[in-house]
Amino acid sequence: MPGFRQEVMPEFDLGRYGIMVFFLVSGYIIPASLERRGCVRTFWIGRVFRMYPLWAVAVGAVLALDFLGVAELRAGVGREDLVTSTVAHVTLLQELLGTPSVLLVLWTLSYEMAFYLLVVALFTVRLQHRSATVAVTLAVLAVVSVVVSTAMGGMLPASALSGAVGTGRLVVIVSVVLALAVGCASAGSPVLRVAGGVLGGVAALVLVVFNGTVPVWEGLVILSVMFLGTAVHRAENGESSRWCAVGTAAVVLGCAVGSAYGYGDDAHFTRRGWILAFLLAVLTFGVGLASRHRRVPRLLIGLGVISYSVYLVHPVLLAVTDGTIGRWRRDVPVLEVAFFAVLLPLCVLTHRYIEAPGQAWGRGLARRVRPGSHTTES
Repeated sequence: MPGFRQEVMPEFDLGRYGIMVFFLVSGYIIPASLERRGCVRTFWIGRVFRMYPLWAVAVGAVLALDFLGVAELRAGVGREDLVTSTVAHVTLLQELLGTPSVLLVLWTLSYEMAFYLLVVALFTVRLQHRSATVAVTLAVLAVVSVVVSTAMGGMLPASALSGAVGTGRLVVIVSVVLALAVGCASAGSPVLRVAGGVLGGVAALVLVVFNGTVPVWEGLVILSVMFLGTAVHRAENGESSRWCAVGTAAVVLGCAVGSAYGYGDDAHFTRRGWILAFLLAVLTFGVGLASRHRRVPRLLIGLGVISYSVYLVHPVLLAVTDGTIGRWRRDVPVLEVAFFAVLLPLCVLTHRYIEAPGQAWGRGLARRVRPGSHTTES
């Protein structure tokens, strides 16, 4: 919808709106999932079988389409070091490792993965209930990063760490660190669990601050927003006061808006568009939260069920249309309706035959390997 986007984007960043809603919902759900299980090992099994099956199919599809000449990989995705790129993508941290994502949308999964590592770190050191404190701290650090960068005359360059040590070397280092962090955090020894959790959390923060492709302040805001979602969940379940959640939201919103305003406008960023999108995303989450006990139309529930498929399949379908009929330069309602008429049934199929079986396998494996000694009661 190029014409529509051209008109709207300077005033309202549609992409950031959707992304921030997603991050708030993720923050609301994911830590509760870990704490309900009470086991880091089964948490990681659940995440792997939830995300990787469809991820592998989508990435494999776009690579196959490129090989067959039906579609081209997005600009910036190099073929020079296939091993490095593959390893980076398998970690899901490719966007934080100086490796452009094969599918543009995958950059959000890199920040999602960083959040998982931080959540596990807090869980292993028994600070998981400090979500509000973490959210506020990250939000304040976002403001500090803008102030410091302004005083120094510029932000850190994108993927600064990759530039300093080399992308290939960084991918190897982080892959080893990630394997150790996940393995140790899932181990039986309390000492290893804490060491693995802390190692993963520190690695995530370092990558977000020093090697992100979005500005430092926005990377910190993204993490802060996710922990805000967690703080809201805790208040809702009586683990903290509602005033704590309201205060946390006020600080996060104020710091996020202040950071965006202080960052200013450039060729790729319009602060008014970002700020409006951010505020409306928070409002959307709030409306959804307030309406959660009302009956929801089955159509909307169905769209929610297939939302991960829509997220991963739509860029593959766009790549196909770009490589065949070409990218249209103006809004063409018939083509847009046709696109969704193909996309949504396709996503129903990918959910039924890829996502759902993957989740079932993950639940089965988690039941078999879940040791009682890894529960929070121990």
